[in-house]
Amino acid sequence: MQRKVDILLAEYGESHQNKLNKAVHWICVPLIMFSLLGLLYSIPFFGHRTYISNWAFVFVIFVILYYLRLSRSMFLGFTPVGLLLVYLNHELYLYLNESALALAKVSLLIFAVAWVGQFIGHHIEGKKPSFLKDVQFLLVGPAWLMHFVFERFNIKY
Repeated sequence: MQRKVDILLAEYGESHQNKLNKAVHWICVPLIMFSLLGLLYSIPFFGHRTYISNWAFVFVIFVILYYLRLSRSMFLGFTPVGLLLVYLNHELYLYLNESALALAKVSLLIFAVAWVGQFIGHHIEGKKPSFLKDVQFLLVGPAWLMHFVFERFNIKY
């Protein structure tokens, strides 16, 4: 019996065969993740924003739990990545003089450019993005990239 993670990664991989589209994904998926967390970080939170007191951190906790359901290795691999992306957004927020609006603007720009890149990659591929079929594939994209890293280091996922 095939595991759910294997099924999802295989299905995601079907629309990501072109080398240029794959390269675009290696750039754009992390940028989308970073910018999405920046947008979430920008939303007002209870009290003063800190590294763990913001909506991006809350979202990452739920994403980590999703990966735990898929695979322990994906959970262990994504946890430091997700926390690092929140931390980088926190540092960017501090660099921008604690301006949530400035962080939102920067994040929105990155988000838009990265999605344009994704759609160009899929145009080159000649296939629609997987998330148009199932929104769950928005979380499978980072796992798909991570599975290549795991394979490179012979880590079972």
